[in-house]
Amino acid sequence: MPQDYAASVQGVAIRVTRLDSTGALLTTAGNSYTTTAFIRTSFTPEYEAGDEVTEKAADGTVCVTFKAPDTLKRITMEIAICDPDPELTQLLSGGVLLAGHPDAAPPVSDGSATAIAMGWASAQVGEDPSENGVAVEVWSRAIQSGKPAAVNPYFQWVFPYVKTRLSGDRVVENGLLATTFEGYGLGNVYYGEGIDGRWRWPSISDRPYMYARSPWAPTGLKGFYTWSAVTGVSTAVTTLTDPGYGISDSDYVLDADQVS
Repeated sequence: MPQDYAASVQGVAIRVTRLDSTGALLTTAGNSYTTTAFIRTSFTPEYEAGDEVTEKAADGTVCVTFKAPDTLKRITMEIAICDPDPELTQLLSGGVLLAGHPDAAPPVSDGSATAIAMGWASAQVGEDPSENGVAVEVWSRAIQSGKPAAVNPYFQWVFPYVKTRLSGDRVVENGLLATTFEGYGLGNVYYGEGIDGRWRWPSISDRPYMYARSPWAPTGLKGFYTWSAVTGVSTAVTTLTDPGYGISDSDYVLDADQVS
């Protein structure tokens, strides 16, 4: 079918998935987070200027001139979310997720209560806050003639390898506390078909960013999910006491190494 020349309007969902040291997507519980509660995702291609050579003749006129092409180095990226979400913050900027049982005073683990994320602590001084990086996917609406496109009503934007950290001032005041992350993105061939098997062009995931029209977006989801690479179906992660989370009964700390 011919192009419908739809425009990209609004952001409807973002999914952030932790990577291992090779760049492969981590698929176990607690490693992939989906939400609609984001303010913006912006990215800027960053280029290395090509060398320029100019030689002048004895009379001052240019006799030789050449400029090498500018080449793409990476993208710079910014993600702003609506609230200081501790789970998404830990994915995007490392540190430690603080888990506990809010119905106990003081919180005491008895092996049956459900632990939830209650807060977050930053990375230590000198520690790499972005760890092995994440894959970021963002969906926006495809609008044609003022209406959602009849076919493939979304754009899917893929950033297969991103390293971010918290940035800017965080101000507790009579207003919204801004939670903004900034960093850079590169290609990652190990992104493949994505965590849900929906990306149809795995051979070009060695590029810093890409996008394609999509019939689907993860609208209405918020939180940790596991995904089937065969069916694309999501399963909500409902408790931090699932195997692999490593809740500490003494301090209720869940860090990135325990999650992965």
